[in-house]
Amino acid sequence: MKPLSCKAIRASFSDYLDGALSGLQMQQIARHMEGFADEAGCKTAGCEACARELAAWRATQEALCALGPAKAPDNLALRLRLAISHECARRSSRLVDRLSLAWENAVRPMLLQVTGGLVGSVVLMGCVVLLSAVAAPQEVQANDEPLGALTAPHFLYSTGSPAAIVTENDTGIIVEASVDTHGRVYDYTIVAGPQDQSVRTQVANQLLGSVFQPASAYGIPVRGRVVVTFAGISVHG
Repeated sequence: MKPLSCKAIRASFSDYLDGALSGLQMQQIARHMEGFADEAGCKTAGCEACARELAAWRATQEALCALGPAKAPDNLALRLRLAISHECARRSSRLVDRLSLAWENAVRPMLLQVTGGLVGSVVLMGCVVLLSAVAAPQEVQANDEPLGALTAPHFLYSTGSPAAIVTENDTGIIVEASVDTHGRVYDYTIVAGPQDQSVRTQVANQLLGSVFQPASAYGIPVRGRVVVTFAGISVHG
């Protein structure tokens, strides 16, 4: 069997430590570093350089195993939601730009040609309707009101247990929250009150479980912003 070179041996260290090699391959690597006896019974010295590098690999592997799994941050879910929301907004902006370019280059010129012949007819019909309205005015109701075209988000309920924010003193926290079309918070800014990491984590946890009625434009859910106030309490030992 042809012996392996040091380069080939070292390239196989990761698979060797993971047990991903065949028994024959692992035997070749072991003999390369430990040495072996030839047909005459003479002991061949092993490769000390490869043995030292394998020992370094094994020490690194043991150190990594000793670290254990890392604990996820408390506000990881909100941070992921923010990142996903920002990415969706970026892609949506690109789609709008492409549609706008297609409109300017293709659809708009065609519509101008088609509508050019209809302008005269539309103007004529408008004059007839206007004259009819002047001749027979309609009764105006005193209680006529315009329909609400735009609405802001408002709080519905919380999936968790609402609680005051623990701060160094009894200071309230005012937060401006961004609400998506599903009524969930995807971003927020503390506009008044303490802003240390402990407070931000507590605010994020509260917003993560809050469900809002999303803002709407002519009955269609849209993104919106809402101001939320949290009470602050201080706990002294």
